[in-house]
Amino acid sequence: MIVLVVLGVLAVLAVLALAHWYLWRRVVRDVSVPGGWWRRTGTVLAVLLPLLAVGALVGGRSLPLAVERWLAWPGYLWLAVLLYLLLALAVGEAVRPLLLRLPRRTGTPRPEQPQQSAEPTPEHPEHPEHSEHSEHSEQAEKPEHPKSAAAVPSPERRLFVARTVAIGASGVAAAVVGKGAYGVLRGPRLKQVTVPLATLPARAHGYRIAVVSDIHLGPILGRAHTQRIVDTINGAQPDLITIVGDLVDGSVPDLGRAAEPLAQLRARDGAYFVTGNHEYFSGAAPWVDFVRELGVHPLQNARVELAGFDLAGVNDLAGRTEGDGPDFAKALGDRDRSRTSVLLSHQPVTVHDAVRHGVDLQLSGHTHGGQLWPGNYLAELANPTVAGLERYGDTQLYVTRGAGAWGPPVRVGAPSDITIVTLASLRA
Repeated sequence: MIVLVVLGVLAVLAVLALAHWYLWRRVVRDVSVPGGWWRRTGTVLAVLLPLLAVGALVGGRSLPLAVERWLAWPGYLWLAVLLYLLLALAVGEAVRPLLLRLPRRTGTPRPEQPQQSAEPTPEHPEHPEHSEHSEHSEQAEKPEHPKSAAAVPSPERRLFVARTVAIGASGVAAAVVGKGAYGVLRGPRLKQVTVPLATLPARAHGYRIAVVSDIHLGPILGRAHTQRIVDTINGAQPDLITIVGDLVDGSVPDLGRAAEPLAQLRARDGAYFVTGNHEYFSGAAPWVDFVRELGVHPLQNARVELAGFDLAGVNDLAGRTEGDGPDFAKALGDRDRSRTSVLLSHQPVTVHDAVRHGVDLQLSGHTHGGQLWPGNYLAELANPTVAGLERYGDTQLYVTRGAGAWGPPVRVGAPSDITIVTLASLRA
């Protein structure tokens, strides 16, 4: 097992090194002269930036939070820039041959053709061999392959194309990451979803559940982020609030103050919490106790009866390593199946267990909707649903994209959200 972990780490480091070598070649070496200021600066950055990225990835397990922040901001942001810079340069590789073949427009006027003399040109009839020799001389002066010679781009053209591709790719990456970071730091937006449930009684028609997941408090997202989420939820005035895992990336001593605004959550039927996989990386038991102190009710393989339906919650799959994994039988085994059931489970993959236990609606997070395109295609490989509402047998699954971000505080193609799920009764 240790050998596999070491090999995996070495493979990641090798890919990271190869990516930065390619980046240095295209954005530094090809666009600058040896010994120039950009060649020197770019070479230093090509070494420093991957070190910051590695430090950000591993710092959370070994460094104090105050130190981790200094690594997380530049390190994680650079990982996002690196992704889109590589994608943009890949497009540039396809465009580069076309740019090299474009005709050059120098703006130099063509020289005027000399006027033809009115006097006839002597044909030298007395020396016919002179005419033949002249023709051979003229043919010898002409290049044999004029098209091939013209097709070879000059060093100036190559430098111009290299700089055009590098500047264009850098501008695209900066714009994409800048917009994606603004979307995260601005805070999630409300999303409205209506879920019809056949067994829901008419008196519960229109019941509104606020679903928030993947807040990921840590070295980048802190107390201000939590406050934005709380204000957004309270402004929607839901009947019930559910926090579906991955609240934090750190310990209670480090991040307890950042989570304190959760005590301000207000809903008629209260707020409930289930663990995500990141809680187990940080110490799930202390966080369960802490959110309880804030007035948020943990559902640890447990169920409560609300007016019109049962609300159940299971621990995250990551808890199995600590003997604290999901127990569907405990949470759902002895319930009255004639009542509507809503299950909180962090990972969408547990929907198959929900189907076997007759759950009507499962609320999940975990995927971030892919967070960084084209990450959604990778997320589809491990999750039955990446985002939105889908049906599995008699069970419906809703997956929120989450309210925060893990790693780079950037989202591209997967905006953060807090969802208001409105339950609709077919009997109403």
